[in-house]
Amino acid sequence: MNKKNILKILSKKSTGAIITYTIIALVLIIWGTGLFEKVWEFPGNFESVKNFPSKSLPLGSIPFMVLILLGTGIFVTFKLNLPQLRYIWHGIKVTAGKYDDPNDAGDLKHFNALTTALSATVGIGNIAGVATAIYYGGPGALFWMWVTAFFGTALKYAECTLSLNYREFDSTGHTAGGPMYTIEKGLGEKWKWLAIAFASFAIICSFATGNAIQAFTVSDQIYSEVAQIVGVNHPLTIKHLIFSGFSVSVMQIINGIALVLIIGAVIIGGIKRIGNVTGFLAPFMAVIYVIAAFLILFSNIHFLENAFSTIFRMAFNPPSQIAGVGGGGLLIFFNTMMWGIKRGLYSNEAGQGSAAIAHSTAKTEYPVREGVVAMLGPYIDTIIICTLTGLVIISTGAWHHTQFYVERIDPNFAGQMLNSSILTAFAFKQGLAWLFPYGDKIITLSVALFAISTAISWSFYGDRATDYLFGIKGTKYYKWFFLLFVFIGAIAQLEDVWNFGDAALGFMTLPNLLAIILLSGKLKKMTKSYFSVEQKPIKKF
Repeated sequence: MNKKNILKILSKKSTGAIITYTIIALVLIIWGTGLFEKVWEFPGNFESVKNFPSKSLPLGSIPFMVLILLGTGIFVTFKLNLPQLRYIWHGIKVTAGKYDDPNDAGDLKHFNALTTALSATVGIGNIAGVATAIYYGGPGALFWMWVTAFFGTALKYAECTLSLNYREFDSTGHTAGGPMYTIEKGLGEKWKWLAIAFASFAIICSFATGNAIQAFTVSDQIYSEVAQIVGVNHPLTIKHLIFSGFSVSVMQIINGIALVLIIGAVIIGGIKRIGNVTGFLAPFMAVIYVIAAFLILFSNIHFLENAFSTIFRMAFNPPSQIAGVGGGGLLIFFNTMMWGIKRGLYSNEAGQGSAAIAHSTAKTEYPVREGVVAMLGPYIDTIIICTLTGLVIISTGAWHHTQFYVERIDPNFAGQMLNSSILTAFAFKQGLAWLFPYGDKIITLSVALFAISTAISWSFYGDRATDYLFGIKGTKYYKWFFLLFVFIGAIAQLEDVWNFGDAALGFMTLPNLLAIILLSGKLKKMTKSYFSVEQKPIKKF
């Protein structure tokens, strides 16, 4: 077989995907999930690089993913002259339907495209993700989530505008868009391998980040609620050792089956059913959560000034050493920054490219028009909802139950260590105690609604990536595998699920960011062309 034939085979999308998955499988078999933990630490996980140029100034410890995400966000922000500030009002008007034309090609209205994307982002990241960032990185991590969100709005505008510009329509007449199409059509055939890589990791990410993590958090929260009532030794809650390091209860199995049935009933119906369900769930669940959070902050309003002071102080100067707990100040600063940025990205998905798949379904002939709608996502998701979660955890004092607080501030703290949604639930219970004693149940409800809507939206992302790689026939098998991972997530362990999800998130982010940088000139021309003409609302008759 000559070189030309080999290249032809490798350029085939399905072949490229199979090769990618084979490599990943071999890595898992040989090194396990431990290797994937290094994605967000690279290059600091190498001792020869970690302390470069010195232990007192270990710049080599700055994660590459942090640099490229913030760097690309800053680059796009100034390349397009602060689009996240200049075009936000236009984005609000477009979302409100003032420019909706029923005759435009596409699947969803601007509002439904936004709620579908928000349903994938407003979710566990806002409840469990913020709590995890504070648990490991302290209150200062919330500041770095804000930084990620601000520059993330520009990234969201860029990736969604480009995706809609290069979208296609599949054999069923539905939209087919996303960074894989942007890379292949925008950068050319020679970059097809990168488009294949993005789509391959998008599918993995849909199984882990957008699925198993959601199912795990719902199952874990419900298990915790039931265990509070019947105890941990009840036939429903007692955990049976299956093999070393893995135990499962009957309650978790029941949770998994219930989630499979609920999510399966929606995703089998396709994008229009998904859009209808998320168009209802996203606003409904956000209103419940936001009202509860505001009630807590109102009752703790005298603590808010100190909460903001703590956030800003610990963002740049977190405690570095106490009671024999070592660690240079700069390393602790990097840790806080990394957790904030990592969970900020997980929360709003800016730069990841996933939301671009949802926004590419919008009914419009103007890519920029949907781009300004997409910009609203990080504002709603991170600047508003994540901030409310963080302030509730900090102002109620719940953040004292974290690893960061015990290791860096008070090693004699005798309270129980709480992480993920359990920490947020504790904060809401404490914060709403003046009103009623069941504040934690709001988190249980929110976790369930957020996670289900997130998984539903992510099923569509993976579906589009599967269609790109294997064709429309492959999507049938994808949906069954997706539901299998819903069940796996419900009975899995937290660390393994998060680590694998973070790795997949990082791997699919890199091709998307590269495409944004290389097509930034094209994007700037499209933006200038659109706003050089007065945009008139569509008259409704």
